[in-house]
This record gives sequence, structure tokens and C-alpha cells, in this order.
Amino acid sequence: MVLVTIFLLCSIVSVAEGRHIKVTLDADQPFMKMEVSGTAILKCCYNNNGNDTVNYSWIITTVIANHAAHNHQLVNVSEERVEEGEEKGRSLCRVLVLKKLRFSDAGLYRCVLNSHGITGVFSHGTFLQVYKPIEKILYLSENVKNNILTAQGILLLLCVLLPGANLLRKSKKIYALEKKKAMRKEENIYEGLKIEDFSSPYDQIQRAPAEVTYEDVCMSECEAHLENP
Repeated sequence: MVLVTIFLLCSIVSVAEGRHIKVTLDADQPFMKMEVSGTAILKCCYNNNGNDTVNYSWIITTVIANHAAHNHQLVNVSEERVEEGEEKGRSLCRVLVLKKLRFSDAGLYRCVLNSHGITGVFSHGTFLQVYKPIEKILYLSENVKNNILTAQGILLLLCVLLPGANLLRKSKKIYALEKKKAMRKEENIYEGLKIEDFSSPYDQIQRAPAEVTYEDVCMSECEAHLENP
């Protein structure tokens, strides 16, 4: 019984694989970012390796807010702002044009290929993001921007140089005051002294009295030696 069940499952799988349509998918643009109210052009390109007629349909996958589930639904091509087309080249490309984009258009767009009820093939898909641009308060040209940058550089340079020059001037002024204080201290050392206090020892020797008394010590002894031969 088990062997029969396995054989039946293998048969079903082989039949399902054989009924897939024979197409080769090209690489899709994985991401597209467009401005709100703009126009998005999505493409699904493939090569048909079989002789069957391949039909297609577009499907969008979105994430439900505050839920982990995804919502899959067909793109309503009957809207006026939605157009379909095709491009032929090395590959056949199905084109989906979305005009006047809204935030609700954001999602993963894929095309489903099928042929006479045969199992469909999903393309890789393109994720479309819709954003609102930031409104500019001031519209400035490049020349005005360059002038503003130059003025900012000059102001920055002045903010560095002016405090430095002021600090240098103050340091010179403080050095001059300290030098004057030192000179005044030296002058205060000699205050109250007379002129005689500044005279050198040599001047004192010169001012000493010139009269000096000498005593002839040898006079009396020499006379005594002379009297007694």
C-alpha cells in the first residue's frame, strides 16, 4: 500500500512538471523608486521556448499594515491611469504603465505567465516604492551656494584670527606691565641711601688722611753700636 501511494505521488509530480509552460525568464529590475504623481514603467521579459500561446496577467503583492500577512491581487488594468503594452526584441517584454502614482501603488509587481490552463510561471518581479519629495523652502542657484560657502569660510577664518590677535595683544601688554613693575622694584632698593653709601672702598682709601707718623727704631741701637767699637 505504501509503495502504491509513493508511485502515485511521483506520477502526479511528473505530470505537473511536464505541464509547466516552457519559457525562459529574463532578469527584472529588482527595485524602482518613483515620485508620487509620477509615471512608472514596469517590464516582464521572457523567451517562449514552446509553440503554445502564452497569456499573462499582472499581480501586485503588498504587506498588510500591522500584520505579517501579504495581500495578493490582480492589477486592475481597466483604470484610465493603467496601460499595457509589449516590446519585441531578443525577448518579448510585457509592459505595464502606471500613471499618476499613489502611495497605494507601492508593492511587488510580477507577471504570471500561463497557457491554456497550464500551471503559471511567476516572474521575479519589481518592487515599486512611491515617495513624496521634500519641498524646498529656498531655491538657490549654484553661484549663490558657492558665494555662501565662501562667506562662511571667511567668517570662520576671522573667528579664529581675531581672538588670537586679541590674546597676543593682551599678552604683550601684560609683559610690558610686569617689566615696569620689575624696574620700579629695582629703583625702590636704592631709595633712602646717601651718596657716600654708593662709594667704593677705593674711594674711601683715597679720602683717608695723608699724615702718617713713622718711628725710627734703628736710630738708638745704631748709635749704641757706634759708641762701643
